[in-house]
Amino acid sequence: MIEGVIFDFNGTLFWDSRLHYDAWIDFSKKLRGKPFSDYEMKRYMFGRTNADIIEYALGKKLPVNEIIQLAKEKESHYRDMCKRSPELFHLAPGAIEFLNFLKENHIPRTIATMSEKDNVDFYIENFKLSNWFDLDKIVYSDGTIPGKPNPDIFLIAAQKIGLSPKNCVVFEDAQSGIEAAYRAGIGKIIAVTSMEEKSYYESINWVDNIIPDFKNISNLLFPNVTIKQ
Repeated sequence: MIEGVIFDFNGTLFWDSRLHYDAWIDFSKKLRGKPFSDYEMKRYMFGRTNADIIEYALGKKLPVNEIIQLAKEKESHYRDMCKRSPELFHLAPGAIEFLNFLKENHIPRTIATMSEKDNVDFYIENFKLSNWFDLDKIVYSDGTIPGKPNPDIFLIAAQKIGLSPKNCVVFEDAQSGIEAAYRAGIGKIIAVTSMEEKSYYESINWVDNIIPDFKNISNLLFPNVTIKQ
């Protein structure tokens, strides 16, 4: 039985995968003199920590202070791109209606994102996330949580909303995130086709449903809950 909802954020509630993609393409040129390939982006970028990505690009470990500085530089560039892209800088289609439904029906919910605090604060402010989420329950990359596909972030998120992972649904868009949810024992995994085609997710055995947006998703997950008009 699904009792609570855990959202990945980037590429799921906020369709910014292209912005992150372009920001990493730009930044990888600086880091190693050539951009990441499409394969590298899908396999090693999405759902990973900035530290993981930077060390992958450079092929070596770096002192923590150097990683922090490089990560801040990349994310500042990304946030500038968000502000310059009003056509993309909004929550996903149907997301506000679904979030309102969850709130009105007191359904436990949170966000589990590998974004770092500066970006999370940026999202909270610009998308008014406190309208729907207890900010203390949002799980983000604080330097102590292993990146996806490790399951830790979803285990922590389920604990934050007081549920067993098997009673939670996770919305994801990245293969590493889908694997993390599976490894966490999440009861239902839904892929959101914000950037990839539906066929991409059809080959991933752990995906239970594939959706193009959040419209009418409340009927799929909570058919016995009356939708308030």
